[in-house]
Amino acid sequence: MAREDLTPDSGPVRTCVGCRQRAAARELVRVTVGSVDGLAALLPDPARRLPGRGAHLHPTRRCYDLAVRRKAFTRALRLAGGASTALVAAHIDSLTDSPSTPGTAGVDVSPDQDWSNSS
Repeated sequence: MAREDLTPDSGPVRTCVGCRQRAAARELVRVTVGSVDGLAALLPDPARRLPGRGAHLHPTRRCYDLAVRRKAFTRALRLAGGASTALVAAHIDSLTDSPSTPGTAGVDVSPDQDWSNSS
C-alpha cells in the first residue's frame, strides 16, 4: 500500500469515511457523536477536541454524500442506531464556495437547461 506523498513530517494520517482516501488529519474534518435536544446527532469537530470516537471526512459535499449513502458514520462511530447528520452537512456547506443541493453532487443543474422534453 503506497503512502501517497505523506511524509512523517505531515503529521497524523487518517482515512476519509466518504471516499476512503488517506490524507493528513489537518486536511479532514473530524466528526463525533453528541446530543442535540436529547437526540443523537453527528457534530463537526473542527478543533479536534470533543471527547469520544471520531470519524474523519474531506470537507466536500461529495465525500459527505458518499459517507451518508454508505452509512459510514454509523459504522465508523460504532452507533447502534442512526443519528442526524444535518449539522455536519451545514458545516461542510459553510466551508465550500457554492453549497450543492442534497442528491445533486456532481450533477449540472444550471437553470438554462431545458428539462421539459427529456424523452
